[in-house]
Amino acid sequence: MDFKMIHENYNVYDLQRSLDFYEKALGLHEIRRKTAEDGSFIIVYVANAQSDFELELTWMRDMQRPYNLGDCEFHLAFRTDDYEAAHRLHEEMGCICYENPAMGIYFIKDPDGYWLEIVPK
Repeated sequence: MDFKMIHENYNVYDLQRSLDFYEKALGLHEIRRKTAEDGSFIIVYVANAQSDFELELTWMRDMQRPYNLGDCEFHLAFRTDDYEAAHRLHEEMGCICYENPAMGIYFIKDPDGYWLEIVPK
């Protein structure tokens, strides 16, 4: 089975400020956006022509202070061509820490506690 890194997530306190920064500093522009029906979050994916790797910027309405990395509100995602085999492997390893069947994704935790998202092709 093959794994391909596809995006990194950063939760941001001020979405527009972050979008402006990434556009100016790195030439990353918005390629798609998902807004919760209840307005509780906005997810914006930014990228450039240099790579198919994306940065996911997530704004949460209820966050009333700047983020502290100790909040662990970030993850690195990997796409697999054989989701079922990957899930079996990670289940055997005992490293699955969260599953969201409705979204068709799950997360594994590395030895240091970092979460890694596994998504199907």
